[in-house]
Amino acid sequence: MLKPGPRNLITDVPGLLVGCVEDEAARTGTTIVLCPEAWTAAVDVRGGGPAVRETDTLRPENSFSKAHAICLSGGSVFGLGAADGATAALSARGHGLRLSPGTPAIPIVPSACLHDLANGGDKAWGLTPPYRELGMKAVAAASADFPLGSVGAGRGAMAGTRKGGLGSASIDLGDGLIVGALVAANPIGSPYMADGETFWAWPFEIDGEFGGQRPGDLAAAIEPIPDDSKLAARLKAGANTTLALVATTADLSTAEAQRMAMMAHDGMARAVRPAHTPFDGDVVFALASGAVALGADPMRRLLLAKIGSAAADCLARAIARAVFEAAR
Repeated sequence: MLKPGPRNLITDVPGLLVGCVEDEAARTGTTIVLCPEAWTAAVDVRGGGPAVRETDTLRPENSFSKAHAICLSGGSVFGLGAADGATAALSARGHGLRLSPGTPAIPIVPSACLHDLANGGDKAWGLTPPYRELGMKAVAAASADFPLGSVGAGRGAMAGTRKGGLGSASIDLGDGLIVGALVAANPIGSPYMADGETFWAWPFEIDGEFGGQRPGDLAAAIEPIPDDSKLAARLKAGANTTLALVATTADLSTAEAQRMAMMAHDGMARAVRPAHTPFDGDVVFALASGAVALGADPMRRLLLAKIGSAAADCLARAIARAVFEAAR
């Protein structure tokens, strides 16, 4: 039986650090994932209303499809300012590209944000949204250990009509291959089956990591988007999203990392019903440290498929953990 890494967090992929900070008055927050040595990176956007920054930088045909950090934040488009703060903080540490001697380091910090503007917090920030400061604080707070639930980018999140949050999970595939996932879950769809207690992701649960609840009967055929007044208020393009990052120790190319991100989206669809709607901005980033060589084809492609499948399972588990921990 495969097992998670020692933390059951994305930071079981060695070299990654995660920082989570919140603004309690505004009921929002930011999460930063640091890989200062510039890891191979990719992204796959499938939602109908994304709020993103520097995603085109990660396209395989571009000259530097790597990242020094990935930033996830609340705040919709205002939250993109968190990447400004993270970029400044990383540059001050000397992390980033050096194009000319004596010039500042240029960190590449792709970012995606979720919509938490209607959650009742104080959003009267005028010309000074809090996100740039949150981005700097998140860099300072980065650690191998971090909390789950209503924290960081998941502070103001909802999942259907229930509290969403920040979740993470990992799996050790052996021979040094480790896969991890991090998610800020704010989908319009529900993570729960018809009983309102069992997670759709239950078949992928390991060691009761999100409560161990099992369905009493076969899953009922239920309305994907029920007639619910609380949910109706969120049926606006871009007002919901699931933001995710999957990472591995493998030596993936940018195109292979993008395939991992694409496969990981299946985990989102397993854990949330419905997913990838016109109202969501669903995004999956991917990072690869390059620590473990996969070798040549055909074994390389087989291992890539194995990594992508594990990324999908980890993402499904991370979504359920986000909601489970937020409800505790």
